[in-house]
Amino acid sequence: MQFKRQLVWLTLAAAVFGSACGSAEPVATDFTRVATLAGQGRSLGEPFGIATRDGHTYISDGTAGTIVRIAPDGTLATVATGLSTPSGIAFVPDGSLLVADTGTHTIKKVDAAGAVTLVAGAENAPGDADGTVADARFTGPIGIAATAGGRIYVADTYNDAIRVIENGAVRTIAGGLRGFADGHGTSAKFELPLGLALWQGDKVLVADAGNRRIRVIEPDGRVWTLAGSGSGGGDDGFPSQASFEMPTAVTVDAHGIIYVADGNAMRSIGRRAFAYVETLSHRRRGLSDGLPHHARFNRPSGVAVNDAGELLVADSDNVLVRSFTNSSEAALLTAEDARSHHYSAEEFRALAPGRWPYDPPERTREIAGTLGEIRGEIVDQTSEAWFHNGLDIPGSFGETARFIREETVLDPAAAQNFNTARELIRMPTMGYVHIRIGREAADRFYPDARFQFNDDPGVPPVMRVPRGARFAAGEPMGTLNSQNHVHLIAGRSGFEMNALD
Repeated sequence: MQFKRQLVWLTLAAAVFGSACGSAEPVATDFTRVATLAGQGRSLGEPFGIATRDGHTYISDGTAGTIVRIAPDGTLATVATGLSTPSGIAFVPDGSLLVADTGTHTIKKVDAAGAVTLVAGAENAPGDADGTVADARFTGPIGIAATAGGRIYVADTYNDAIRVIENGAVRTIAGGLRGFADGHGTSAKFELPLGLALWQGDKVLVADAGNRRIRVIEPDGRVWTLAGSGSGGGDDGFPSQASFEMPTAVTVDAHGIIYVADGNAMRSIGRRAFAYVETLSHRRRGLSDGLPHHARFNRPSGVAVNDAGELLVADSDNVLVRSFTNSSEAALLTAEDARSHHYSAEEFRALAPGRWPYDPPERTREIAGTLGEIRGEIVDQTSEAWFHNGLDIPGSFGETARFIREETVLDPAAAQNFNTARELIRMPTMGYVHIRIGREAADRFYPDARFQFNDDPGVPPVMRVPRGARFAAGEPMGTLNSQNHVHLIAGRSGFEMNALD
């Protein structure tokens, strides 16, 4: 029976992928190296969305609130400012650039002169409403795609919906409740939909991050699953058997080949004579150029293919723009370049005044655990041991934990492990573990829209803190759980440090 189901899937996949490029055999680009295109010298804050036009590459910078143009020679130019944690970007036929301005919960447009105008939604007014472009409301939109005919698709991420902007109105074409279900219109379900891309002309691909799948929306609103079993792990295989870790961005090249940013890896679908999901890069996070399977990324969030067929990647937590290329002249980072690209402990401390994650902020506190300690115990082959990656700062059960420095949430899934001992929130340069995020000691929720508790039926409850939410130093993030301490992580993900050095 399993073989029969797989045979049916292969037949269907061959028809679907074959129609994408007029042949059952896509022309796969066997990239020879991964190189760094832009961002050296810490010239970017957080590249997220990425698009190409007329030989130039455009990125949204979530930290700076800007749109940056990268010329073919690597020169950077800021073309728009005044945005708030911009995310996905997409060009429309007249040359204007659409922006999912996540921090203001709106969709905006940047014209050729750099002027920014509102397309849909209302500034700083999150919600969930269809209607005219002025009356419609979004909550942290992240993904965006546009057709040649003027239809705009939006991944309304924290409403778990895909919306359409067309003829002066906004409507929900699919989703609206958190969960997983194929179907038509609002009977379909998504969980944390992120990147979008057009496929086969009028279909839309959705990087359904929370469900660990790649979904397809037909023009009439019918939703079906293209790839992903729903389990984690990042295993390659036929689309129905392959697994994804957290697909965040998706794009399609001229041959119909699909590329996916998944967790810390780059994946592809359809590069062979049959539909197959394969990993192009190393799976573990890090920073290294070179041979594709050895190259490492750190929360890649945007992908695009340029006219030369190169795969461009907004490597967000490495604050770089990278490329899969065949050019022997493409610049490669050296090991020393990679080491110097991230802050030293001394530089890190200079970014913001120090304080403890409790009140009063200056009171002397004990440190019960430091970075680099070996934790766990090896007893047999099933045992685990690891290096401790932060400082353990004891407190009292139910004590309020507070942010140490002013930061804006950048990771779309910053709050994790709800209602477990390892519940946490990951900010750009700090991480806080063992916190009941957004909740008081008695588990009452904070009356603060930045903390979004979701208990849609049929799925476990979660706490979300949306991309674009900003917190000042000293603001409460939650209360200590039964671990009775804050596990404090200093440094970007993958580049943690002992900030006391």
